[in-house]
Amino acid sequence: MDEVELKRIIEAALFVADAPLTIDRLLQMFPEDARPTRQEVRDMLSRLEEDYQGRGVELRRIDAGYRFQSDQKLSDWLGKLWSGRSPRYSRALLETLAIIAYRQPITRGEIEEIRGVSVSSEIVKTLLSREWIRQVGHRDVPGKPALFGTANGFLEHFNLSSLGDLPSLSELRDTDTIARELNLSLDLDLAPEEGEGSEIEEEPEEYENAREAGDGARAPDDADGDDPSGSEVADRAVGD
Repeated sequence: MDEVELKRIIEAALFVADAPLTIDRLLQMFPEDARPTRQEVRDMLSRLEEDYQGRGVELRRIDAGYRFQSDQKLSDWLGKLWSGRSPRYSRALLETLAIIAYRQPITRGEIEEIRGVSVSSEIVKTLLSREWIRQVGHRDVPGKPALFGTANGFLEHFNLSSLGDLPSLSELRDTDTIARELNLSLDLDLAPEEGEGSEIEEEPEEYENAREAGDGARAPDDADGDDPSGSEVADRAVGD
């Protein structure tokens, strides 16, 4: 198989795939008697990456896989193609996700110790269903609590090639700052938490209209005093 044909096949496969493709997965497309080497596939991926530089679509590496995606700089324009409202996530969910990302593997009890409040089952279910976290094992202590870590969906959603792309904790002083560093498409809900209620809410129409009108409207900050501030959470995470 010549290089032009190999490049076309890999390009097409990456366009139609619904998830990042690893080199091993790409190799599985070819019969054994016509299978390229791993190095040949890497070379084609490098060429495709060069071909798409400066265009509206780029080839990105996500963990061990590759995918085509739109240039992040174009998100303001592309976002207008979808009329649906973006889900809004609570501060508690974002804090929990940040702690898992930076302290993994970690148990639910350890997360609660850092946050100073309990972690609702709804938060864990939401993160698992979004495939942002996964259970990676059990802590070898009485009760064998589950250990959680980030999943590939976390890297994909936040446009990270690896966990090494996360901003350094030494440079951040509060969870809100971490959220802003990661918040490529999340719409944070900073309203007071309501116990075990849903961690995903639809944005009220009047909120959405106000935001579109550009008046700087935002949901109120937590005011019930039951949840520690973002800076307190980050201080506990760094101080351990």
